[in-house]
Amino acid sequence: MSLRTLRIWIENLPQESATKTQMRNDVPDDAMAQASSEYRPDKAAWSRIETFMAQLVDELRLSRSVAIAAAGGKPPEFRPVPRPGIPPKSASPKRMTDEMRRELDPRMRDQPKEA
Repeated sequence: MSLRTLRIWIENLPQESATKTQMRNDVPDDAMAQASSEYRPDKAAWSRIETFMAQLVDELRLSRSVAIAAAGGKPPEFRPVPRPGIPPKSASPKRMTDEMRRELDPRMRDQPKEA
């Protein structure tokens, strides 16, 4: 087996495997602190178990809301569990400035800047 093949096998192991767990445990504390400050759960990889658990939690929350509504109460607003690939509401996309638009659109380059 080549080293490349071994590396590919290790990289594709599930996150909960013993090898990946040991690799996470070997990360120095200062590197872990820096990584946790920049952590975005929507960009993390999830295993099938984590995806299934998130779906299960959502179903339980919806069932509770239906039961509350059936009893005549006002159910709380449903908020699904954040999943990978779906940015949180707080991570709103950055809007383009007029300067960025001028850079992209050649028709706007000669336009006077607005005050």
